[in-house]
Amino acid sequence: MGVFSKKNKIALDLQAISTLISEGAVLEGNLNAPAFTRVDGHVIGDVTIDEGLILGETGVITGKVNTKEMVVYGTVNGNLNVHSLEIKSTGKINGDIKTHTLAVESGAVYNGNLLMGKDH
Repeated sequence: MGVFSKKNKIALDLQAISTLISEGAVLEGNLNAPAFTRVDGHVIGDVTIDEGLILGETGVITGKVNTKEMVVYGTVNGNLNVHSLEIKSTGKINGDIKTHTLAVESGAVYNGNLLMGKDH
């Protein structure tokens, strides 16, 4: 399945989404959600998701991101603080990353500093 898969755990891509920012939508302000969230639109502000975040190919986040698990197909312009991060081939990140685990597909773009360890 995915880098986040464990025997009894469902991959982030297969989780039920509780919050959706659809393609074409623009949210100006901070986004806070308790469960799994997908962003296909543009968020201008900081994003804090308790469980996990999928940033679709058309999704753009301009601000800091704080979540447990994240899969990036789109673009992030800001710093990330996540437990598990997967950057897909279409993903672009411009900012610093603090994470415990990282998977990067060929073709992904990342510009910034990377800090990895169990404390992040």
